[in-house]
Amino acid sequence: MPAERDSGISIAERISHQLRDDIMEGKLPPGTQLVEVDLAADYGASRNTIREVLHQMGREGLATFIRHKGVVVRSMERKDLKEIYAARRALELQAINGDLPLQPALLDKMLAAINAAERALAKKNWRNVGTLSLQVHQHIVAQLGSRLLNEFFLTLCAQLRLVFASEVDESLIQTPDWIERERLIHSLLVKGQREPAATALTAYLDDSERTLLAVLTRLKNQQAK
Repeated sequence: MPAERDSGISIAERISHQLRDDIMEGKLPPGTQLVEVDLAADYGASRNTIREVLHQMGREGLATFIRHKGVVVRSMERKDLKEIYAARRALELQAINGDLPLQPALLDKMLAAINAAERALAKKNWRNVGTLSLQVHQHIVAQLGSRLLNEFFLTLCAQLRLVFASEVDESLIQTPDWIERERLIHSLLVKGQREPAATALTAYLDDSERTLLAVLTRLKNQQAK
């Protein structure tokens, strides 16, 4: 599950966070309709509150309005992916290269997510493998000690999950080597070898971006036919 949040938030923010979590867990793939009246009933909230939530999701790049269809979960494009990875590099590498001491509790959470991803992989639960991988990187960013950056990165992770969902067969992108590389990064951080960890993470992010760009390119070519 995502990091604990401040309980003193508004109803609209709580619903927005829940929908974002649902996207991150693969429960709301691209193109899913977000029907105002249904969401109001599901969450026991007013239509005005749900309207505020949908506007917020639009601002976060998680939803969009389509004529004759209403508000839907957004489909990501190549330019979106490039922006996501630019932000990932800035945040994750700063967390590793920064001057703040690494928090052992977060490294433990990182390891727990890696181990859980391996169990999900063994069960061929590809959606969970992707979700747990995102959690690994959330724990890296949490080393920065900023609640604001944590929230921003959660939104990036939700956007990234929408890219994962663009691949009909997620087993093609949620392969064992990613988990092995995350375990290596964790091992280097535990040993205090931050520079090699940053090098390994840079290579990981470069390869991950290339893999997902290929997915979006293939999807775009299929739609153009």
